Amino acid sequence: MTTSNALVCEIAVVGSGPGGAITACLLAEAGRDVLLLEEGATLPVDTPEPYTLDEMTAKYRNGGLTVTLGAPKVAYVEGRVLGGGSEVNSGLYHRTPPDVLAAWRRDWRVEGLSEADLEPHFSACERAVSVSPAPGPPPAAALKMREGAQALDWASQEVPRWYRYDAAGAGARQSMSATFLPRAAAAGCRVQSGTRVLRLRREAGRWRLTARQADGTVLEVRAAHVFVAGGAVHTPALLRRSGVRRNVGNTLSLHPTVKVVAVFPDAVNGPEMGVPAEQVKQFAPTLSFGCSISTPPYLALAMTDHGAAATARVREGWRHMAIYYAMTPGRPVGRVRTLPRLADPLVRYPVSAEELRHLADGLGKLCRLLFAAGAESLYPSLAGGPALTEAGQVAALPAELPRGRTGLMTVHLFASCPMGEDERRCATDSFGRVHGADGLHVADASLFCGAPGVNPQGTVMALAHRNALHFLEQG
Repeated sequence: MTTSNALVCEIAVVGSGPGGAITACLLAEAGRDVLLLEEGATLPVDTPEPYTLDEMTAKYRNGGLTVTLGAPKVAYVEGRVLGGGSEVNSGLYHRTPPDVLAAWRRDWRVEGLSEADLEPHFSACERAVSVSPAPGPPPAAALKMREGAQALDWASQEVPRWYRYDAAGAGARQSMSATFLPRAAAAGCRVQSGTRVLRLRREAGRWRLTARQADGTVLEVRAAHVFVAGGAVHTPALLRRSGVRRNVGNTLSLHPTVKVVAVFPDAVNGPEMGVPAEQVKQFAPTLSFGCSISTPPYLALAMTDHGAAATARVREGWRHMAIYYAMTPGRPVGRVRTLPRLADPLVRYPVSAEELRHLADGLGKLCRLLFAAGAESLYPSLAGGPALTEAGQVAALPAELPRGRTGLMTVHLFASCPMGEDERRCATDSFGRVHGADGLHVADASLFCGAPGVNPQGTVMALAHRNALHFLEQG
């Protein structure tokens, strides 16, 4: 390996997902000298084709094959591309629920976190990424969820997303590579993709970043301020590798999720469906239901719990099939730890008996909903379990999901570096500055104080917007 000359900047931002992109954009637009470092490559938002195996290989860390250790394990995915998770997710958007904000203010002593405090930041981000409902009727899979909810007298809603729609109703994802990153570049922000930051070190009143580029070259960066936005796993991993460990990586939280493949007598799926935006919040915050990615590769993967014959059914019948989920907020008890000579950290999340009971309850309710919507068979993510073919079988589902047979997953991780003024528990102050580390900040979902119970990127964006402006106001 060779070492290049050091780069010098006022502010280095590590990670280009919503937290990093918004931070870099606002600081650059304020005239600051910003360098944005991203481990992943620069790729167009719709290349490779969304929700395919090629996309997972190109844009997800480890091709999407990452899990927390525990019983059961929880499979999770992270974007690894310029723009981060915004380039691969469904774009569904929620503001943080008011009761969640109130709990974080109270329990973690977070300042500036009322609804009134965050309103201008939510609004600015929503305008920038065109948050809106989709025009026209929802896809058939979403209508099935709505019909089932209506039959049971449960509340259902279409969730807005960050898409821009043309006159014909065709939508384009307003990811970071389509919005804040071009703004940042236009304001003079330098972007260095294909660059993994290995560690940080404080030297002579500045930060020294050691990074490795895709070709193996070691790059040194010197900056007065660093904003780390590598996500709820890799932000604490980088900090811990750098000797910053106080309250870092000890409180990882997530949304454990169980899935069901539903088979309907009529067609509900098609090549252009994407992720339907219908959700059921009747039992929130304990449980939420929604639609998932249902392309043939994802359907085949979901059916592996039920054997080769069930998986083979996808080839001919995928247009009649869709994946749905039940989700519960997890607890801030996970751990992120680094290991010598290993690039990826060790992630542990002990799923509690209470969470398994909530998910079992959610699985039963979701199956009831899908049968009420007309499903002819259901395949829950329970290894070796039989397909359900009538509503009466739902009562036989376990009251607590079995640890050895349950397949759980999540796309929502957070709270590994919680913010707040209680230095006994919090890694950063209320605005993301790491306690006891001058010039070092966190700018992603790591800052959460727990699980929000909704898609988290609206919260990430608002916090990054608020914290960047606060940094500028402090001079």
